[in-house]
Amino acid sequence: MRRRLLASMLLVAVIAVLLLGVPLGVVVVRLINDEAAQELHAEANRLLIGVEYSVSQQQPISPEQLARNYPDRYLQVYVRGNPPIIAGTPPPEARDLTEEARSENGYVRVSRDSAQVQRETRARLVLIIALAIVALGAAIALATVTSRRLSLPLQDLTRIAERLGSGDARPSRHRYGVPELDLVAEVLDRSALRISDLLAREREFATDASHQLRTPLTGLTMRLEEIVAAAGQPEVVREEGEAAIVQVERLTAVIDELLAAARRQRHAQAGPLDVDDVVGQQIVEWEPAFRRAHRSLVLAGDRGLHALGTTGGLSQVLATLLENSLKHGDGVLTINTSSTGKSVVIEVGDEGPGIPEALGQRVFERNVSGSGGTGLGLTLARALVAADGGRLELVKRRPATFAIFLRHDRDNDRRRVVSGPA
Repeated sequence: MRRRLLASMLLVAVIAVLLLGVPLGVVVVRLINDEAAQELHAEANRLLIGVEYSVSQQQPISPEQLARNYPDRYLQVYVRGNPPIIAGTPPPEARDLTEEARSENGYVRVSRDSAQVQRETRARLVLIIALAIVALGAAIALATVTSRRLSLPLQDLTRIAERLGSGDARPSRHRYGVPELDLVAEVLDRSALRISDLLAREREFATDASHQLRTPLTGLTMRLEEIVAAAGQPEVVREEGEAAIVQVERLTAVIDELLAAARRQRHAQAGPLDVDDVVGQQIVEWEPAFRRAHRSLVLAGDRGLHALGTTGGLSQVLATLLENSLKHGDGVLTINTSSTGKSVVIEVGDEGPGIPEALGQRVFERNVSGSGGTGLGLTLARALVAADGGRLELVKRRPATFAIFLRHDRDNDRRRVVSGPA
């Protein structure tokens, strides 16, 4: 990435130097040549005026005097009725720069060697090239510093993310002075804290589970060993088998308690959330799919509602309901949010044919589907809402309308947080 940043910035700098330097060089060359030509033309005009004055006063024109007055020039004077006057040394043909001035009585030509003009042109071009090199050097230095400033934090963030993925969930607290990178670092720190909390809960759950399961498993093992040892004694086998069944029932009860405790732990993670934000996000995500199906999404009801839950859980539940409506429903899908004395209610309904009477409330059962689906979507959606302390219900079959009931955020202070098996 650092090389790409450096290369892109250098390319921009080279293009800028070329776009500015080349036209500047062309303009400078033209200005120098035009200035030399104008100067030579002015000398030709002065010479013509002086010659006409001398002719009018019948004064002789001396080539030696002209050569002294115009050094380093080759002069050709043609006056009507007088022989041509030549003064100076003609320049080389390859470097001849000539201007002339004309009048009714004649004309003059002034020539000079353009070597000096070419030297001045080269000097100006060398100066422009030097400035371009200095600009490129400054661009290289700036690109190096900028790419280093951007790439090193990204490399650091990559190491932090890799460390986070390997299980080291310590927040780094690193900040880099770049708002976008600082935002990524802050998100990684929050993720590290959440992962650390989850890992601590998982370790606690695993410790409690192993402790709770060890006793019934030990008892069940002993009963099975007794059954094996008394294989030829039916009465003993029957008695020990009944005892083993009791141990299995006890083990099942312990597992149920552990699962209930795990649900309560996730329940304890539920916090206040802005219902409008979650619903609005889902509408933004699903509106293109509904538009392609020539359907629309409508948000109605009360605004500014807050409830207890998890943003991820509520988003997943709403996504499941919207996907089901897109596949099996029809018409306008309406999301209506309201508040009752006990709950914040989010209703999702469309104008489709609804749910067959044979399914009814069985739509929430695992592996139950009316159109060949997996039958897991609504089951998992109801479990997610229940884990956040709410309910997901089918309030109307035709057209299908589901309602999510969430607790008010004011109930947050009255929650009892349970950690570990009950």
